[in-house]
Amino acid sequence: MEDVAECVNIKANDFESLSSFVKENNVDLTFVGPEDPLVNGIVDYFEDRGLKVFGPRANAALLEGSKAFTKEIMKKYDIPTAKYETFTDFEAARAYLEKQEMPIVLKADGLAAGKGVIIAQNLDEAVNSAREMMLEGKFNNAGSTLVIEEFLEGEEFSLLALVKDENVYPLQIAQDHKRAYDNDEGLNTGGMGAYTPVNHLPQSAIDEAMEKVMKPMAKAMVKEGRNYQGILYGGMMLTKNGVKTIEFNCRFGDPETEVILQALQGDFHEICTDVLDNKTPEYSFDDNVYLGVVMASTNYPESSTKGVLIENINAKAPEIFHMGTAKKDGKYYTNGGRVLFVSGKGKDIKEAYDNAYKRVSEIKSEALFYRHDIGFKAMKGE
Repeated sequence: MEDVAECVNIKANDFESLSSFVKENNVDLTFVGPEDPLVNGIVDYFEDRGLKVFGPRANAALLEGSKAFTKEIMKKYDIPTAKYETFTDFEAARAYLEKQEMPIVLKADGLAAGKGVIIAQNLDEAVNSAREMMLEGKFNNAGSTLVIEEFLEGEEFSLLALVKDENVYPLQIAQDHKRAYDNDEGLNTGGMGAYTPVNHLPQSAIDEAMEKVMKPMAKAMVKEGRNYQGILYGGMMLTKNGVKTIEFNCRFGDPETEVILQALQGDFHEICTDVLDNKTPEYSFDDNVYLGVVMASTNYPESSTKGVLIENINAKAPEIFHMGTAKKDGKYYTNGGRVLFVSGKGKDIKEAYDNAYKRVSEIKSEALFYRHDIGFKAMKGE
């Protein structure tokens, strides 16, 4: 970012220093990216000081902060989702698992940096995963409360919307690839690649997601006294029984954001300001397909590497997004789980795929791996 912006070394959870910086520099709008400060109340803190900020308050950010809370809201307001139960006692969770069909999904209730979801293929794996989360602190305190839900089959898509109270303005949908390895194998991750638009999914599915999930959730939050504002991320699945909700995030999510925002046409500052001011924002999307590939640390999501050299990065290339790198003496090094997001665009999915992977192939590091099949469902569908 340093080529186009001044980087300021203030931690995302240092609300006092951030708000002081905003006041001193007359910043007229703060856009909050990460989930931790949102869940911890940065919007409340800023608003209490008369500062304009785009994001949900803490009581609304709970949609990402607690999976149990979100499932309860969906149940109460009849928003379609997988059937589920919530547990705080391991033995009760084990007894429940013994009566369920496999595969089954286990979710840590709290924030786990996109890693707190396990799809267990058999009972032993399910019980062991529950034990690791609830008793062994696999995701720290996030897994002390466990949500167990039925496994849904279908095609996933991400629908992100700009929300203010009951007003919901959808962005173009994207499709993420959650599993670590080719052919959707390996552990669930925070996302290994994405593309937009998703032309092989019918418009009727997007309409259903808006009418049965996104708009009802915005209305539900108003009724609960938790008026939502900011980005509402809906993780959806198109099943044989219609659209079901997998999850909500209270922010833009990687890696969908990197492709969606490249397609977005309009002044992003004006769009966000208009939403906050209860004006209808003006925006559109161009006609290109955008596809991006995550280059992740070997063994991600179980572990990450730091300090391994990455060669042949064109740091000024607008298609390369740094997710977990460190810079030292003009060189780049691995510094996290997901390290780089490399995108390409094209008039169709094949051209976007070729352009993205050509750039991926040029980047060299002994500590990185990536999926080779981002966008394959779209290529089959088209």
